[in-house]
Amino acid sequence: MAREFLGMCPVPIIGRPKVPFGALAPILVLGLAMALAACGSPPPIISESPRPHSVLAFDVFSTGYAAIKEKYIEPVEIRKIAAEGMRGFASIDPALSVRVAEDGIHMSHGGAEVFKRPAPAGDDPTAWAAVTVDLATRARSFSREMNDASAEKLYEAVFDGALSELDVFSRYAGADEARRNRSQRDGFGGIGIRFKIEAGQVKITAVMAETPAKSAGVKTGDRITAIDGQAPGSSEDDITRQLQGPPESEVRISLFRANEERGFELTVTRQHIVPPTVSARLDDDVLYLRISNFNQGTADAVSEEVEKAKASARPRLLGIVMDLRGNPGGLLKQSIKIADLMLTHGHILTTKGRHPDSLHHYEAGGRDIAGGIPIVVIIDGKSASASEIVAAALQDRDRAVVIGTSSFGKGSVQTVVRLPNDGEMTLTWSRFQAPSGYILHGLGVRPTICTSDVKRDLKPAIEAVLADRLKLRATFASWRAGGAPDETRRQTLRDTCPAARRKTYADVRIANYLAAHPALYAKALDIASATAEAQN
Repeated sequence: MAREFLGMCPVPIIGRPKVPFGALAPILVLGLAMALAACGSPPPIISESPRPHSVLAFDVFSTGYAAIKEKYIEPVEIRKIAAEGMRGFASIDPALSVRVAEDGIHMSHGGAEVFKRPAPAGDDPTAWAAVTVDLATRARSFSREMNDASAEKLYEAVFDGALSELDVFSRYAGADEARRNRSQRDGFGGIGIRFKIEAGQVKITAVMAETPAKSAGVKTGDRITAIDGQAPGSSEDDITRQLQGPPESEVRISLFRANEERGFELTVTRQHIVPPTVSARLDDDVLYLRISNFNQGTADAVSEEVEKAKASARPRLLGIVMDLRGNPGGLLKQSIKIADLMLTHGHILTTKGRHPDSLHHYEAGGRDIAGGIPIVVIIDGKSASASEIVAAALQDRDRAVVIGTSSFGKGSVQTVVRLPNDGEMTLTWSRFQAPSGYILHGLGVRPTICTSDVKRDLKPAIEAVLADRLKLRATFASWRAGGAPDETRRQTLRDTCPAARRKTYADVRIANYLAAHPALYAKALDIASATAEAQN
């Protein structure tokens, strides 16, 4: 099957063949060669025994290069991106080097030039994808390492090189890793367990609530001895593939329960499983929510836990502590939904990028399921991205007191592009602004009560903050000043509450204390109030 791109030099994009490869591959490769010749470029070498990546690779590279050109937050030259990608061949064979110069593209092996060809005119992703395939095909004729490399190893080498020119958050994931990423974001067809391989045995480490495994009676500590009559795979990825499948399909698992010294077999019907990201407990009528990351089920889980706590607390729910420490982020829209759950009105977030679809202005929809009770958010130096969106929105809308340390400062949004090999490319395509207008990227969120130096607890940290309210308000005014601060000013601001990884329970105790004492909470809330700041 072929598709065509409209451009200066249309090139067929070759998909997976549906007939035996040996019969079709020479025709497809010849078609690619003819298209290249029509563009004035020499055809790739047609190997007697072409490998799958000489057919599929063009589709993968052209899709990837086009996505970078169209979606990346800054304008990029595909010529430079492709040049770095082809230099990535050296990660497979260190003796290989590729140089793109004014007089053409040079490939050397062991220091000696082995091939030279003209560079495509312009910045067409399809033309540069064809060049990448051409050089990879030619390199296989004299490099044993390139000849032995799998298609996936080639994709990884090229995209790791190409994306190294962008930023640290833009990256490539191969098919297996991408499958795991999609499962974490969107869920998967499975039975609802976690496991690990321990001394050659597959041990179940957790059984998720309200899942098929839980309903079937699977317990933590059970060992999996067979899956559908076959021995478990030798790796976690292999075992995951055995256990997962379409929802409503069945899987037969054989288990051994050590404390009962018995083996048994269960047939379990798979369901759509969204990994849990929220854990909760009610302490003295204060709801503690621990959010590990943001996936498709996070906002619904937060809403459910708040409603349960409101029904269980006696005489009433006093406050909510939202622990985002160590939370690296996740889905943007889930962070917006969580902020929206706690707000009745006002601005939540603005995102700005180069692509029209990256421009968004999010407003609260008039709900506050917490009913105005105190909310305290805990962050640390590892709280990033979606975590920072929630913390900044609730702080800037005077809806929460933020405690902890300065957050990571990842104020960018990534889009995920699925590639024809089932891998995916993550590209930075916008940056976001907090409701008060400051740019989070490189700066992060500044807590009202800083615990960077707090070793134990509780009143000294709170009292120290309340004692110097004017100084803190000035700090927040500087933090929220318009425009992107330079590196020196940014570091000076972050030094007022240094980012650190906080695992101590002292932060939770401070948060619980604030949430349970409305008068003290109101004073702390006022310090970081964007409204109060504007009036001073």
